[in-house]
Amino acid sequence: MIDKLSDIKPFEIFNKTWALLTAGPFEKHNSMTISWGEMGTLWGKNVCTVYVKPCRYTYQFMEANDYFVLSYFDEAYRNKLAVMGSKSGRDVNKDELAGLTPIKHGEVTIYQEAKFTIICKKIYHNDLLIDNIPEKEKNTHYKTEKPHRMYVGEVIEILK
Repeated sequence: MIDKLSDIKPFEIFNKTWALLTAGPFEKHNSMTISWGEMGTLWGKNVCTVYVKPCRYTYQFMEANDYFVLSYFDEAYRNKLAVMGSKSGRDVNKDELAGLTPIKHGEVTIYQEAKFTIICKKIYHNDLLIDNIPEKEKNTHYKTEKPHRMYVGEVIEILK
């Protein structure tokens, strides 16, 4: 459980804790659970990097908006995050299905239940190149789908 920002373990924050990635304004947003990402610095800025496959519904929201949001929850919300990662916003209202409460916060959407939230402004993106991906990972992650697009966002605000 993450009780304070100093409890963040950089190699676990995505993989074990999971994050809810949200893009789009309150009126038209989409969220998905992610377990790949990084936090660090680039060009003297604090940044978060996330990865989204072009086939995911969230991809079009990432492409169309300048900001994205990472929300982190207590372990008790794991089942709700599983819903957010296994259903498509094309087909269902995932917020309602998972029982999460979206809130308008300036230009972005955050979640009332989140333990903490990181708001990022996109500053860079690039597609992972299939020829540069190790064979094992190609066969595991990209047999039928195009590789992820990497988005780097400058951390604009952290809410607890």
